[in-house]
Amino acid sequence: MQNESNLWDWDLAFRALPDVLEGFLTVTLLVTVVSTLIAAALGLVWAMIIRLAPQPVSGIVRWIVSFIRMTPIVVQLLFAYYTFLMFDAITIGIVVFGIHYSTYMSEVYRAGIDAVPKGQWEATTALSMSTRRTWTAVVIPQALRATVPALGNYAISMFKDTPFLLVIGVVEMVNAAQIFGGNNFRYVEAITLAGIIFLLASYPTSVLVRRLEKRLAYAY
Repeated sequence: MQNESNLWDWDLAFRALPDVLEGFLTVTLLVTVVSTLIAAALGLVWAMIIRLAPQPVSGIVRWIVSFIRMTPIVVQLLFAYYTFLMFDAITIGIVVFGIHYSTYMSEVYRAGIDAVPKGQWEATTALSMSTRRTWTAVVIPQALRATVPALGNYAISMFKDTPFLLVIGVVEMVNAAQIFGGNNFRYVEAITLAGIIFLLASYPTSVLVRRLEKRLAYAY
């Protein structure tokens, strides 16, 4: 057992690093990347259905999106884990994170679509462009350009929420740090390393998102 009088044990920190990094690379990063792709694609689908589908379809989808967004992700993880027993925990985590954050991204897309200048819509009408051509060539590209920074911020939020996977038994980075700490009767080193990795991964990304946001603002 380690000497508890020491505030920091470098030997223990070096021994904890491989476990923490493994949790980061094999689970935390994987869930963040795949779930972000799911959320970005599904969020656009939600936004387009709400805007284009007739009632009551759009109303039903709007209610579903609001319900998912207002329900804690921990509850959704537990519900899916105990309901869909045929899937492994990591798959459930990826899908739940993707669906949960797609509801936030759908609002971002909606705001981006609403921000498309009225003149662009009128121009497509004057050119007799089909609905499909209007959306794929004019509306969606401009909406995506306006929404990329906000989508990036939600991806960062998702990254920081991955420790919630602990409730369904997924050993992500923070859980790996806790397990290592429990096995060695000290938690400070492993948990601190997990926090540092979160910082090193999220801070540069947030800086890039802010720079992109400023660049897009100047472009407009």
